[in-house]
Amino acid sequence: MRASRLLSVLLLLQARGRMTAQELADELEVSVRTIYRDVESLSTAGVPVYADRGPAGGYQLLDGYRTQLTGMTTAEAETLFLAGLPDQAKQLGLGEVLAAAQLKLMAALPPELRDRAQSIRERFLLDAPGWFREGESAPYLSAVAAAVWDQRCISVRYRRWGNAEVTRLLQPLGLVLKNGAWYLIATSKGEPRTYRVSRILALEPTDQKFDRPEDFDLGKYWEVSAERVQNTLWQGEATVRLSPQGRKLAFLLGPVVGRALRDREPEPDEDGWITVTVPIETNLHALHAILQLGADAEVLEPQELRDMFAKAATDLARLYS
Repeated sequence: MRASRLLSVLLLLQARGRMTAQELADELEVSVRTIYRDVESLSTAGVPVYADRGPAGGYQLLDGYRTQLTGMTTAEAETLFLAGLPDQAKQLGLGEVLAAAQLKLMAALPPELRDRAQSIRERFLLDAPGWFREGESAPYLSAVAAAVWDQRCISVRYRRWGNAEVTRLLQPLGLVLKNGAWYLIATSKGEPRTYRVSRILALEPTDQKFDRPEDFDLGKYWEVSAERVQNTLWQGEATVRLSPQGRKLAFLLGPVVGRALRDREPEPDEDGWITVTVPIETNLHALHAILQLGADAEVLEPQELRDMFAKAATDLARLYS
C-alpha cells in the first residue's frame, strides 16, 4: 500500500509539477504528516525531489527528471474505457483503479500532450443519468461485474415486472448502462436475456465457469434488443390538446412524445392551444403521464382514454372537495 502511494506521489509531481504537501495529502486522502514522510522516503531512495519555501512553495522534481515506472496493470488498462464515467466506475468497484490508470497515463505523456489532455478533461464531462432522475441503486453491481470479468455463473433471486420473484442461474455476458440504469445481459437456459441489475434481490457467486459464446456481440445484441423494445413499447396513439403552458411542460411526457411534437409542429389555434397525436404505451400509462399536465392537456381520442380522464377528474374533485 505504501509503495503504491509513493509511486502516486512521484507520478503526481511528474504530471503536475509543483504541489504543496496539503495538495498531495488531499489528492491521496492521507495526512500532511504522511506526505512529509513519503517525500523524505523518495529523497532517501535517490529521487530528486526538493521543496521550495514560502507561500508559493511546494514540492517538485528536478527539471528533466522523469520516472519510467508508469507501466499499467491489467486492471488499470481495462478501466480506461470508463475514463469519462468516474461515478459508474466507482459503482463497478473500479474507482481507485481508474484513478491510478489515469494518473499513470498523464505522467507518461510529453508535456504538450499532457496539457492538452488536461484541457479536454476540464472542458468535457459525460453525465449518464437523464434529467429529473437519479441513477438507480444497484447493490449487487460490483458482484455482477466481477462475474462478467471472470466468466463465472451466478445464482440470483430476481424481481420480474409485476413483482413476481424468480430464481435463475445466469451466465453473465456483459453490462450496459442506459440512462442511469444498469442492465445485465446473461444467458439462462441457453438464450441471452436482459436483466435490470437494480431488480436483483439476492446474489450468490458460484464456482462454475462458462465459455463465452464466440459469436456473441454485446453491441449488436443491445442494438437489436433496444429496437425490439422500442417497437413493442408504443402500442397506440392518443390525440391531445395542449395549452401554451402544456406545451412547455410536454417534456414531462418523455423524449418520444417531445420528438413527436417537434416533428409535427402543429399550428396553434386562436387561444394558443395545439392538437397533436402522440404515441402511448397503454391507456393506463398515458393516463398517469398526461395527468402531470393537469388542466393544460385535454385528451380527445381514444374515447376509452378520455373516459378514464373524466373518471379521474371526478375522483380528484371528490377527494379535494
